[in-house]
Amino acid sequence: MRICVYGAASPTIDPEYIKQTEILGEEMAKRGHSLVFGGGANGLMGAAARGVKKGGGSILGVIPKFFENEAIEAIYDECDELLTPDTMRERKQLMEDNADAFIITPGGIGTYEEFFEILTLKQLCRHNKPIAIFNIMGYYDGLNEVMNQAMQKNFIRENCSSLFRITDNLDELLEYIETPVDDTLTVKQLKDG
Repeated sequence: MRICVYGAASPTIDPEYIKQTEILGEEMAKRGHSLVFGGGANGLMGAAARGVKKGGGSILGVIPKFFENEAIEAIYDECDELLTPDTMRERKQLMEDNADAFIITPGGIGTYEEFFEILTLKQLCRHNKPIAIFNIMGYYDGLNEVMNQAMQKNFIRENCSSLFRITDNLDELLEYIETPVDDTLTVKQLKDG
């Protein structure tokens, strides 16, 4: 399975996030999975790639050309394949198209945006790929509360809670990703409008 991992690019985060994400990458590779990611060498992107490489898995990096041209971010140099689209939109599309599942590790604005885009697409039945949030050190507890509140106040249908899994347990996370997704819900069951 090709798993897209989203996460922070920042090299200044707590080292425990990096450690746990490297373990995630290594375990993915040991289970026979490959990595699709944003191509960065730092933060949790780099950690996932290092873990997959250590576990013997293959890696597809996708990073826009302007990142290198403008020295925005260090590029992970051990990708088996590196795609360099022109725009961020093309980057996200390539990552989505090349992935069979998605794991969201802690991150900032870009990671939140990536999560909500793939969740929206799943809600609209544009894909049926598993989405799991790796809640390292409770990072996404607040997001979980926001999502629950939106469901309680009828801004999001409760059925949408079945579209993703949030957990801090690595085995549970990977088992969820590896389990075939139930595709019986329709757009009308998932979205008002």
